[in-house]
Amino acid sequence: MMPGVNPKQMKAAMKKMGMKMDEIADVSKVVVYTASGNYVFENAEVVGITMQGQTSYQLTGEVHFEEAAVEIPESDVELVASQTSVSPETARAALVECNGDIAEAILKLTAV
Repeated sequence: MMPGVNPKQMKAAMKKMGMKMDEIADVSKVVVYTASGNYVFENAEVVGITMQGQTSYQLTGEVHFEEAAVEIPESDVELVASQTSVSPETARAALVECNGDIAEAILKLTAV
């Protein structure tokens, strides 16, 4: 709630406006998945706010971002290895370093 505001008065005012707040109990961690990685909220508190029939969620906690690991298909590793005459391990390392970009990995391995 808001500092310096009586919680009972706040609830009464919200009820008059047709708002309802419910905390979701026992939440310890929330993860928001995105294409580029995951937002991880530790020690999370989640409150559902219902107004005019729609519920929104407020999320607070200690947040950190975990980048998504690049998935390298075996066919890409084989292609880069065959085109550059390097071992599959070297090809995979180049692909990981180039975020899965085949052309960039080949150029990196063939640059003199």
